[in-house]
Amino acid sequence: MYLNILCNLNMRIYILLFLYFLITNTQAQSQSQPNLNSLGSMQFIVPSSAGTTGDQLARLISSKLSSRINAAIVVDNKVGAGGLIGIDYVAKSVPDGKTLLFSATAFSTLSALRNDLPYDPIKNFSPIILLGTSPLVFVVTNSMPAKNMKEFFDYVNKQPIGSVNYASPGVGSVHHLTSEMFLQETGIKLTHVPYKASATLINDIVAGHIQSAFVVLQTSSQMVLNGKMRMLAVLGQSRISQFPSIPTMAESGVPIPPISAWFGISAPANLPSSLVIQLNNEINQVLNMPETRAAISKMGVEPVGGKPEKLEMLIKNELKIWSQVVKKGDIAVD
Repeated sequence: MYLNILCNLNMRIYILLFLYFLITNTQAQSQSQPNLNSLGSMQFIVPSSAGTTGDQLARLISSKLSSRINAAIVVDNKVGAGGLIGIDYVAKSVPDGKTLLFSATAFSTLSALRNDLPYDPIKNFSPIILLGTSPLVFVVTNSMPAKNMKEFFDYVNKQPIGSVNYASPGVGSVHHLTSEMFLQETGIKLTHVPYKASATLINDIVAGHIQSAFVVLQTSSQMVLNGKMRMLAVLGQSRISQFPSIPTMAESGVPIPPISAWFGISAPANLPSSLVIQLNNEINQVLNMPETRAAISKMGVEPVGGKPEKLEMLIKNELKIWSQVVKKGDIAVD
């Protein structure tokens, strides 16, 4: 009898000791994991100028996120070399969650255009979240008789080769690469007129100096609504609610993939997975706020959100697309 009691007592002691070590080990592991709320301060690196859509979006997200995690967030515009300076700064930063890259479409186009980048666009970054997208649309000046893509092709084919032009806000921009892909896939000949800014380009389409262009929806929608230029097709997966009568390129029989301007957040490579998860969760919460969604939509950007893999897949897909376009078109930037 006493032997049974002793055995039962020993068993209980063993169980208690096991539970004690399990609890203390779990606590130690949780304490060793980096916590977003203990960072104190952060910086958003924006590789574009103040006042751009990317800059406005970064400041909106940072202000909302700052109050949620009780951390001071500074938005730092590190511009130059088409975004390379800011991107490289983050690639070489310590992966502690305090430095994040507010990435955008130029992240993938730049990587496709240059073979001398000081960083690897995949290996040197940890994707956090895809914030939003804004589809590209194809517009023409009002003096052009074409009302749809078929009529546009018919018009171009009747003109002397190269006499019809298209514009972009610079060689190597997503607008330019999309246009090159369009020409490669359709076989038509248009003359490229590069600009330094989208605003000037839009004004010259309205004035009739430029005949066609791929532009981001947010920069052209008001002009289209006011009848200053004509939209022929959308490069999105589906039609736009703002312009439900405008078909997609696929519906128009043009074999090019959907292309959008996009905005996302990445961190230096090897960011602890716990911080990736926390950042993704918190920024998703920010994106789901009604006031945030309304502000982003007002910028002409559709909020996206979701898991980090969504941004990772987008970047990998675009790198493949733009690398093929650049190689086939023998496109180079200074």
